Formats: sequence, C-alpha cells, structure tokens
Amino acid sequence: MAAGAGVVRPAYRRIVLKLSGEALAGSQGYGIDPQVLERIAIEVRDVTTLGVQVAIVIGGGNIFRGIARARAAWSARPPTTWACSRR
Repeated sequence: MAAGAGVVRPAYRRIVLKLSGEALAGSQGYGIDPQVLERIAIEVRDVTTLGVQVAIVIGGGNIFRGIARARAAWSARPPTTWACSRR
C-alpha cells in the first residue's frame, strides 16, 4: 500500500484461513462460541470487501472430541498410527 494514498491494496488476491477447533471454542473451552464465530465472520467479510477470495478450513477434531480428550488422545496415540503417518 502506498503511504498516504488512502487506497487499501491487499498483498494477496486469495488466502486460506485455517481455524482450529480450539480457537472457535473461545473462553468456553469446548464447542463453538457464537461471539468468536461472529467476530471471525465480520473480519472475513471485511477482507472479502477488499476483493480478496477467502477459503476457510476448520479443524473439527477438538469440537467433536473435546479439548481435554483431544490432548489425551494425541499423547496416547498407538505406535502403529505413528508408523502409518510417517509414510
């Protein structure tokens, strides 16, 4: 953006926004916090009005398992899962 020009020119025409389930939970610590979702929606709307195309990817594991269970499941993953994921 040129200094003092008054025109906002985005650096990118397309972006990918990756949101974690934990981020969507907000202060609740689980599920989807409506206030967090509304704030993100407003920010995405503002970016799209600049002509930027936004792709949104949401990680839903924590939403379905719960944050505490997700952390426990990650640390207790069986060795066969690790072996498969390395290939």
